[in-house]
Amino acid sequence: MRETESEIADLQQLLDASHGTATSHLRDIINDRTRLTAADLATLLTGMKVLSVATVTASGEPRISALDGHFLHGTWTFGTSGTAAKAKHLTARPAVSVAHIDGERLAVFAHGRAEPMRDSDPDWDETIAHWTAHYQSNPLTWGPDIRMYRLRPHWMVGYAGDRDALLTNDATV
Repeated sequence: MRETESEIADLQQLLDASHGTATSHLRDIINDRTRLTAADLATLLTGMKVLSVATVTASGEPRISALDGHFLHGTWTFGTSGTAAKAKHLTARPAVSVAHIDGERLAVFAHGRAEPMRDSDPDWDETIAHWTAHYQSNPLTWGPDIRMYRLRPHWMVGYAGDRDALLTNDATV
């Protein structure tokens, strides 16, 4: 868990606002019994998680692909090659939807913008160090044009099929 108290508070505010604007159908599914808090997400989403990231083509067609995601400071970071179709989509149209789903156990859904990370960003060194420690290899060495992104979510919800069991039995998912 790398989140500060302020980041947890900001994430909780986003989760609350998102849940409050959700449809009644979604609120029937993600309710007081199944809803995850910001502190829950920060505890559960450690290490690499497979993300489904949806982008949009120039003609408005959706595209989804799987990426390695790391939840740092209350949001997702992910990377890809600059030659990947998704990198081209993100450059032209940075709006994305992101999901991490682990069966009925855990799901996190978010909508927002994929923001390119730069070596001048205050959290750049920490992000690259985290990824490097996880993979035992600097992700920037994985190809000639590796791009790192941070999700700037404007909507996010977290779900656990059995929240109590998930939080009791698993330190991470």
